[in-house]
Amino acid sequence: MSNSADSPQAESSPARSRGFRPVRLLTVAVFALAGLIFFTSFNTAKGTNIRTDASLLKLSDLIQERSHKNGQLDETNGALRDDVEALAERDDGSTKAEDDKLAALEKKAGTQQLKGEAISVTLNDAPPDATAKLPGYPEPQPDYLVIHQQDLQAVVNALWQGGAQGIKVMDQRLISTSAVRCVGNTLILQGRVYSPPYKITAVGDPEKLRESLAASPAIQNYMVYVNVYGLGWKVEDEEAVTLPGYSGTVDLQYAKPVE
Repeated sequence: MSNSADSPQAESSPARSRGFRPVRLLTVAVFALAGLIFFTSFNTAKGTNIRTDASLLKLSDLIQERSHKNGQLDETNGALRDDVEALAERDDGSTKAEDDKLAALEKKAGTQQLKGEAISVTLNDAPPDATAKLPGYPEPQPDYLVIHQQDLQAVVNALWQGGAQGIKVMDQRLISTSAVRCVGNTLILQGRVYSPPYKITAVGDPEKLRESLAASPAIQNYMVYVNVYGLGWKVEDEEAVTLPGYSGTVDLQYAKPVE
């Protein structure tokens, strides 16, 4: 009896050992993996919060931050330029005729404020769920529903052709070296980034400016998308507008060969 009683225990003990050994090994592997993950996370974070580490900010956040900083630098640069000009006017040894000539050149260059009658043109993206409003036109592709660089350029060019004395895009004055560029659905102008709607303001004869807009083939093509897919288009008269003077750098930047 004793032998028969001991036999099942002797046989069952190894069986239990074989059954639990894989579980134990799996447990050890899980703890080892957890330790490895913890060490890797600690080594990567280096004591910082990896969820809010500045190095992991979205590119769009970084662009907006740089755009805001560029705007502040422009304001500072403009204030310093005013101070320099004020000091130069105290005793620069120039004649009144020379001062008048310099003022005229600054006005043409766009570095001084400009006041007068104006019109404003506002362009905006179409609703994302827009459909063709007129028969015979295809349903819109995503590309049909956003403002493109050539649309903004068409408006600016038409306003210049209409005799605009000065133009402001959003809150920045355009000068001869200004480039209106779009990346994706955002506007990059003189180091700053803007999102639609885009507002363009031009000082000049409102009637001539409107006529020039209407005569532009590029804008006529844009108006097709306005009428069919709902792109934004608004032209308004502005009785008294003061355009800011250009406050950015006037130095030309260009590539140089590596020596």
